[in-house]
Amino acid sequence: MIVSSVASDSHTWNLVFLQLLIEECGYDVVNLGPCVPDELLVSECLAHDPEMVVISSVNGHGYQDGMRVIELLRDRTELEETPVVIGGKLGTDGPEGVSRVLELTRAGFDAVFEDGQDPVADFRMFLEARPQAQLTHADPIGISA
Repeated sequence: MIVSSVASDSHTWNLVFLQLLIEECGYDVVNLGPCVPDELLVSECLAHDPEMVVISSVNGHGYQDGMRVIELLRDRTELEETPVVIGGKLGTDGPEGVSRVLELTRAGFDAVFEDGQDPVADFRMFLEARPQAQLTHADPIGISA
């Protein structure tokens, strides 16, 4: 899986947390780090052919950056079917989440995990619901994939 921030977000703790969480669920992770330019995210996705792309934002600009980057990812034939999710603080305008979630999923995201309820638990359930055959190595409790 690829973990990335959006171009405007310089936070790293969220990316490290996500990497550890995803690895705990049995996946290998390529963490692109903070302030990832859109073109770099697209080229890394093309180079790695990930099972999923996980985008995290803490600065509140995830919605606007996410809308832009999902269009670039979905414009690539090779990435049309790649699951792409986004989460974190997606806006700075308060509880407008329902509208943002609908708009982001309509734009091409497979799931949106906005701050508020329990996005970590929701994301973990999303990962655990994925077919076990997609795990790249033994899971953390020792069951071989």
